[in-house]
Amino acid sequence: MVITICIGSSCHLKGSREIVQTLERLITLHKLDDKVELNGSFCIGQCVKGVCVKLGETLFSLSPDNTEAFFNEEVLGRLTE
Repeated sequence: MVITICIGSSCHLKGSREIVQTLERLITLHKLDDKVELNGSFCIGQCVKGVCVKLGETLFSLSPDNTEAFFNEEVLGRLTE
């Protein structure tokens, strides 16, 4: 599974660094280093919505506050299907 996080200037200002750190921590905590890959990307084109995160072909708008919920629902949810 690949998660792509926008690290462009707009998303950086909205907390992309904190989101990356949270996702790295959760991936390690759940021992998913061999199943989940984090990639950075410059502008994904959805700047007004928050930090853009792409999981598969689906775009999500995250903030540092909802990153853990995203991980639990979307990442863990897809891995247990």
